[in-house]
Amino acid sequence: MKRRDFLHFISALTVGTFFKNTNLKAKEMERMLQNEDRKGFNIRFYKPFKPLNPAKWRLEVGGLCEHHRAFTLYELKKFKKLVQVSRMKCVECWSGKAKWGGFSPKTLFDVVKPKKEAKFLYILCGDDYTEYISLNDLLMPRVLFVYEMDDKPLPDIHGGPLRLIMPSKYGYKSAKTIVKLEFVAEEGTGYWESFGYSKDGTIQKGEDLALDLNEYMVIKKEGELEY
Repeated sequence: MKRRDFLHFISALTVGTFFKNTNLKAKEMERMLQNEDRKGFNIRFYKPFKPLNPAKWRLEVGGLCEHHRAFTLYELKKFKKLVQVSRMKCVECWSGKAKWGGFSPKTLFDVVKPKKEAKFLYILCGDDYTEYISLNDLLMPRVLFVYEMDDKPLPDIHGGPLRLIMPSKYGYKSAKTIVKLEFVAEEGTGYWESFGYSKDGTIQKGEDLALDLNEYMVIKKEGELEY
């Protein structure tokens, strides 16, 4: 089963179970975030889940760092803002381009101060998706924690209130709807890596359907896509 089909299967299974185990009518059901193909930028999650309230959301930061914190979105927006246009490439052979606004991981690190033994960041997302990324990779140029997309608050369908953007890596490394960050000494195995995906996640040569351009492109070199 291909990744896209697997995601759709999980979405249907989870939503089906949710509806089956409730007496509420469909019109009374809470909105769920789930996978959907869309013009310009597809929606992908590990499993369907309820959108988070940005006003109540907190980013918990802990593990091997000097200062454990629970940041509000308002507090994160006080960090030096960086803006960039970059493309997110999915392993399903599509990509989408957007203007992203947020802050560099280094800005956050300077506040919470990772300990010397901290080498990786464990990321937990609102849909229970997990990822491990090395601190060195997070400090690469053009890596951002973002809360804006195309000059608007980051939509929940694309990972709001906060997501990661790593332009040189496949999309599964750009974790969405982040709720917790934990500094750890050793690398674990993230969700898709447990199915054999590369832990490094660097974009490889090949083909890509640029959804925003509605055109198939040839990827001639590894790393960030330049079109």
